[in-house]
Amino acid sequence: MRVLVVEDERVLADAIATGLRREALAVDVAYDGAGALDRAGVNEYDVIVLDRDLPRVHGDEVCKRLVARRYPARIIMLTAAGELDDKVEGLSIGADDYLAKPFAFVELIARVRALGRRAAAPLPPVLERAGITLDPARREVQRDGRTVDLTRKEFAVLEVLLSADGAVVSSEQLLEKAWDEHIDPFTNVVRVTMMTLRKKLGDPPIIETVPGVGYRL
Repeated sequence: MRVLVVEDERVLADAIATGLRREALAVDVAYDGAGALDRAGVNEYDVIVLDRDLPRVHGDEVCKRLVARRYPARIIMLTAAGELDDKVEGLSIGADDYLAKPFAFVELIARVRALGRRAAAPLPPVLERAGITLDPARREVQRDGRTVDLTRKEFAVLEVLLSADGAVVSSEQLLEKAWDEHIDPFTNVVRVTMMTLRKKLGDPPIIETVPGVGYRL
């Protein structure tokens, strides 16, 4: 899942991004509304964590513009204004969820994951295929009942492959979903991560390389 965090308090923005990355999510950060619109114009996000009181372009206006152009991401608003009227107003302009500051980070994680499931085709809470069981909420992976210890990126790549339900996933799609905007598109990081993932999953191999196209589980 790819997430955009939009928050003008840089310490808070970076803390949120770090916490989400620890949950095996790909995260980009914008520190104002204009930056958020620029990034959304280039990248496709599953969820946008959007502060309401932003410089340059207000968070409400960012939300309205994204909704008007039918941008596919789900939007969760973060704001210090937690009164009922504020929540109603935020939801009325197109936000999908609303979380008042201060908030518990575990709640933010749960809401981001819930919105991520709504952003794409509906997926079961636990993904299963070819003897692999992946539980995103618990960050647990098993193969034929054996626990597999994966890094965050290996977990994210496996989650994308399982979510594809047998379809081929290109390296570009993996970079889009499992890494952030700072990754070099010409790097061999996908190939290297796939090698280590295959090794950890063990035999018989279950991740197929489709030459010139991508990977399939």
